[in-house]
Parts: sequence; structure tokens; C-alpha cells
Amino acid sequence: MSEHTASWYAATATDQQQWPPLQESLDTQICVLGGGFTGVNTALELAERGFKVVLLEAHRIGWGASGRNGGELIRGIGHGLEQFSRQIGQEGIRRFKQMGFEAVDIVKERIQRFDIACDYRPGYADLATRPSHMRALEEDLQDLQAMNYPHPLKLLDAAELKNQVVNSEFYVGGLVDEGSGHLHPLNLVLGEAKAAADLGVQIYEQSAVVKIHKGERPSVETALGSVVCDRLVIAANGYLNPDLEPWLGGKLLPAGSYILVTEPLDSTQVQALMSGGHAVADLRVELDYYRFTPDNRLLFGGLCTYSGKDLNNPSQQLLPHLHQVFPQLGDVKVAYQWGGMLGIGANRLPQVGCLPDCPSIYFAQAYAGHGLNASHMTARVLAEAFSGDTARYDLFASVQHMTFPGGKWLRSPLLAAGMAWYRLKENLKN
Repeated sequence: MSEHTASWYAATATDQQQWPPLQESLDTQICVLGGGFTGVNTALELAERGFKVVLLEAHRIGWGASGRNGGELIRGIGHGLEQFSRQIGQEGIRRFKQMGFEAVDIVKERIQRFDIACDYRPGYADLATRPSHMRALEEDLQDLQAMNYPHPLKLLDAAELKNQVVNSEFYVGGLVDEGSGHLHPLNLVLGEAKAAADLGVQIYEQSAVVKIHKGERPSVETALGSVVCDRLVIAANGYLNPDLEPWLGGKLLPAGSYILVTEPLDSTQVQALMSGGHAVADLRVELDYYRFTPDNRLLFGGLCTYSGKDLNNPSQQLLPHLHQVFPQLGDVKVAYQWGGMLGIGANRLPQVGCLPDCPSIYFAQAYAGHGLNASHMTARVLAEAFSGDTARYDLFASVQHMTFPGGKWLRSPLLAAGMAWYRLKENLKN
């Protein structure tokens, strides 16, 4: 039986409910594959609209990236939206930016409406390690202000950043956003699953789909059961078996990301290092992201691997990054370390649509490390479309997504080579 990875999140999970495996044949309106943020929230949104929904998870609810990520709830959907101007125009770009704001609001509303105890705290900062990053943050600030972003923003120089956000010599400045924040992602998705079940969603864990049958009414098989439905939603993201649906698998590459969590520090140390209680991330291609947990542990993440295999001892590679930021923590002890796979598409925009050879099978995937908020938005977009309002679904579906070259064996090495090129370019900038 698959259990949650041995993380600080799993050790502090508040809901230990287990759902049964599927052991029968069901007929339903909607079947959702995947028990992470995308799948759970698609099921929840549809149940709120009166649909009959079955959700199948291969392992445990929140087993994948949704229960392992950095817990940073950051505004925005996609990266470099201007690249899509020819396909969707400036109005389309504006709508995506507005959805990037709304996505964070959806999460906050979920937490409040269903009283989910997931340690939400407002406050996030993008950090600059070089002057070019500061110029990018200045542009971000101007863009957010032009969009009437409804939360406080503040551009800080190096001295202000040290005093208000991160007491480190490693940065030249940053942009603080009080509308974004951080939380316990596993407790969030577990709370959302409970809310979905309370609304009538049938949830089955340990129920990996082994075959998909396409047709006007698609069906899926698990080891012990099956489901036939009017519409099928594939929401497996970085853990999608590419052999299950090769066309969809070709649009996505899994990339490893890793986290360590220290032993608790005393409150004086925490205040001295990060007095504002923000979550942070820097702007490098291979970024660091980190924050303090409610029990005063430093949760520090980063690295990015493309082999499809987890690192055995990620703290060995993460600790030098931590010490670069906080050399005063040279003797800090690691209590937890883990990794997981996130899904990356070629253009870094979430992929939402239906299969070209089966319009009754839908998908949402490829969040490129920003899935906590974006998954909630794509779930709402799918639910809107199933209810007859296809405006935002059509916007997502109008963006073309490249199939990664090289087949399933060469996709990851080719992406690794491409990322090495981007790192080289970045290091040549000021």
C-alpha cells in the first residue's frame, strides 16, 4: 500500500482518513483521475454544481506534488505571458493575469468556507540576486499596479530587504506581495477532499487506472474495478503514466524538486533571520524557495532534476544552498528531507483541453512549479465549461502546446540540456 512520503507535512497532517480502493463497476457523470489539487478541486467544483463525480487516486489523496510542495501560494498563472500574444492577443494576456489573482483568492475562500486548518499566513517576496532581477521586479511592480492588483506591494532595496524580510547578504533587493502567502499544502488538499466527499463525491484511493477506453462515454479500468462516465478528467500531472495516454504524456515532462526541513530553531533566531514571516523565492533558473513553519523549522527547497528519479539524499545538495543564504546556520540539523515530481510543459503555461481523438476526455496539467494556485483555477475553468460557460476554457484551449521531441526516453535528457543552456545565459547577465 502506498503511503505519503516521509515529509514534515505527513508528520503533521491533521486528517488521517483513508478512502477505500475501487472494487466494483460504477456509472457516473464525471470520473476524475488524480487525487491532488487539480483532481480534488475539479471534483469539488463539479459537486458544488450538482454533478455526480467519482475520483480515483492511485496512491493516497495528496500523495504527489500537491502534498509535497513548498506550500507557497503565489499570484500568477504561467510564465512569460507575452509569448502568447499572437495566439490570444493582449486581451487574452490580461485575462490570464486576472485569473492569476483569482486563483489565490479561490484557495483563501476554500480555507475559510470549509474551515480547513492548514496554517495559512499572508506574505510572500520575490528575491533578486543580481541587478537584472531588480529590473525585472520593477517591471513586475509596474505591471501589477497597472492591473490594479488589490493587495499591498513594496519594492525593497538590499538594506530594506535585510531588515524586513530576509537577513542575508545574498540578495540585492526584492518585491513583497502581501496578497500571496504560504500554508500546509497536504492539510489543504486533505481538507478539500473531505469537503468534496461531504458534497457527494465518491473517492477511492489505491486505485491506479491501468487502461482507458475512449468513446462517447469513456471508461477506465483499475485492478479491481471500473468506471464508465459521460466525461473523464485526467489530472495526474507529473505522475501521469505516459503509456496510459501517449499524446498527453508527450506534452509534459516530470522534473524533480526537493525540500529539507530543519530541527526547530528558537524564536529569537527565527525573528533575526526572517522577521516578517514571509515565504520567499529568488528569480534564478534554479531557484531557492523557503519559509519558516509554525513550529519554527526552516523549510528550504530547490534543485531541479530531469532524470525522472528522486535523489537519495537531497539535503546533501540543498544544505550548501541554505548555507549560502544563511551562513550563520552552519551547524543546523536536518529533520526531514524529501522530493517529488512536478510537471513542466514546453511553454510554461498550464495545459487545459480535451484529447484530439476523444472530446469527452479532458485534462489539466503542467503547472511548472506553480500548481498550488493554478490548479485551483484550472479546476474552476473545467467546472465552468462542463456547466456550459466555456469562455475561460476556450482561452486555455486556444494556446498550442508542443510535444516534447525525442520520445519518452529522450525527452528528459533534451530538457536537461536546454535548462543547462538557460543557466549559462543567466550567468552571463548582470
